[in-house]
Amino acid sequence: MAQGISIHIGLNQVDPNHYRDGKGNPWKGILKACENDAKAMLALAQSKNFTPHLLLTKKATAQNVVAALDQAAEILNPGDSLLLTYSGHGGQVPDMNNEPGEDDLLDETWCLYDRQFLDDELYYLWGKFRPNVRILMLSDSCHSGTMAKDPLINMLAQTNGPAIRTLPLDVSEKTYQTHKAIYDTLQQEHPNSESALIEASIILISGCQDSQFSLDGSVNGLFTGALLNVWNEGKYNGSIRSFYKRIVKNMPFYQCPNLFKVGVRTTEFERRRPFEV
Repeated sequence: MAQGISIHIGLNQVDPNHYRDGKGNPWKGILKACENDAKAMLALAQSKNFTPHLLLTKKATAQNVVAALDQAAEILNPGDSLLLTYSGHGGQVPDMNNEPGEDDLLDETWCLYDRQFLDDELYYLWGKFRPNVRILMLSDSCHSGTMAKDPLINMLAQTNGPAIRTLPLDVSEKTYQTHKAIYDTLQQEHPNSESALIEASIILISGCQDSQFSLDGSVNGLFTGALLNVWNEGKYNGSIRSFYKRIVKNMPFYQCPNLFKVGVRTTEFERRRPFEV
């Protein structure tokens, strides 16, 4: 009988001892709804018979995330499922391993509590999973390193506007420069994503396009809220691909979710109902 493991990561702030603004001041990156997102996705996973693991704010360290994924890779066999959800800030660091396709010369990151978690690290961990393990990853964050890309920023700058789930440019640059040795070493230790041998089937649905911003909220992030609305407490009965399209229809024009596939047999995976073990 197939089994499922789920890992839910939500950070309402990061460690100000690691993250710094352009003046070198501690930066907490306060958000409101990320822990709620993680708890909501855990409840959904439990309803579908996944064995869930919850990592909130201070527990959402790089070491704990790696340990959870390593454990899942050890347990899951062909035909089993992993559900991985992340809600928090997205960031970027300079690409030091000449990764093909990184035209902006930047690697995307998740802003975990103690440090940024590189996309190269995640691809390396995907390579540990057995063939035909199905992995659905939902990331309610954005990966923009600048706060001046869009007129939407002016609206969001209002005191009553929702926060954006991305590192401000000055925080991104100062944090990297302060901890350059850590991030450069991590990239040296992990091959770029194009070099990773991945035999699992992976579908990522992210909260926005690379040129956009994922918005926080008072209860859930905009993307997670739309996802839960489409899921409708389990009444949704279509495929993952149709699920993604329905979520897009529930989102505003300035935040359009993205679907990305990695590994093998992903077309077959797309035709399955979401969250099925």
